[in-house]
Amino acid sequence: MTNQLLSHERSEDTIEAKTRWFRSLPLSERMEIFCEFTELALSLNPKLFGMKNAPQIKRRIQIVSAA
Repeated sequence: MTNQLLSHERSEDTIEAKTRWFRSLPLSERMEIFCEFTELALSLNPKLFGMKNAPQIKRRIQIVSAA
């Protein structure tokens, strides 16, 4: 078991921190979380189960930024 500090600061709740936490989990726990998210998504939209091979977009994407 690792000795990690617990923080309740919202500013420390970054995507990088979440990634580090997720990567610290064993593969079995990662898969369990993945299955829970899949079940949640299917419960919210049962039509997702039948969606296979989503069509690819063949158009270009142009990013415009203000200089």
